[in-house]
Amino acid sequence: MAGKLGNFFQSVAQEMRRVSWPTRKELTRYTLVVLATVAIMTVFFAVVDLGISELVRLL
Repeated sequence: MAGKLGNFFQSVAQEMRRVSWPTRKELTRYTLVVLATVAIMTVFFAVVDLGISELVRLL
């Protein structure tokens, strides 16, 4: 069991060396895109929720 676990972690370490990590600039850009998307979706769903709430109140 210990041998298999050791092999597993060795394989994980090898795979992590092959990973292509983003640069700081790319990471910043991706983060800003995600945050902007979340903000836009939050506003969209808030407006839709308010609209549906008003519709239900009118009925």
